[in-house]
Amino acid sequence: MACWAITTMGIGATGRLVAAVVLLGGMAQAAEIKVMSSAGTKAAYLGLVPQFERASGNKVTTVFPPSIELMTRLKNGEVVDLVITAGPAIDQLVKAGRIVPESRVDLARSGVGVAVRAGAPRPDIGSAEALGNALLAARSIAISSGPSGVYLAGLFERMGIADTLKPKLRRVVGEPVGAVVARGEAEIGFQQVSELLPVPGIDFVGPLPPAIQEITVFAAGLHVHAGEPQAAEALVKFLTSPAAHEAFRKAGMDPG
Repeated sequence: MACWAITTMGIGATGRLVAAVVLLGGMAQAAEIKVMSSAGTKAAYLGLVPQFERASGNKVTTVFPPSIELMTRLKNGEVVDLVITAGPAIDQLVKAGRIVPESRVDLARSGVGVAVRAGAPRPDIGSAEALGNALLAARSIAISSGPSGVYLAGLFERMGIADTLKPKLRRVVGEPVGAVVARGEAEIGFQQVSELLPVPGIDFVGPLPPAIQEITVFAAGLHVHAGEPQAAEALVKFLTSPAAHEAFRKAGMDPG
């Protein structure tokens, strides 16, 4: 069995040195790993992949389609080596025969957060009631087309304000909700915390109150027709290694 090691790798603001060893068998030469991923883990993932490439000699090519498009492309037969998206979507793809059964590995968890344009007044979101009042007072609201947007649509129904909010609600497709908020096209925006934090031009107000928070688990799974399954498994091992944990935490996620 061949192996490669990452030693004294520095990641994170503190410059703390960490080490990780990933074992990889059966690879005689560098591989190109094709990954299709939703945007939930994008900030941490993009910081980690170059480190994996340098250490392993492999190349990683990644596309980040919107969640609905990701599911459509895979169910329609598109083949990659590794899929990273919300855990329930991975489970659906297993049932659809697109992901290897038992290959699911949870990478990180993220809650839903709230953002406003940089410098704008920050609404009170300290309780479900306060959040409801902020939504009713807002002139425009943006939510995603992914898991957080699906959850919020149901939340607004349960709060009894869905019909009132409908005329000023925008479902964002193909870009971060934060980008719409930063341009002033929505007064308040909701998306995974990990997707809001990297966006310039916004102020992160905070996560949803605990009583109404929704935690999404993001997971990886091997495609049943993966051309480089061993290399893809090595990438997953690195993304779940202690060396990767700090990157996920910095992106507003809980690793593992």
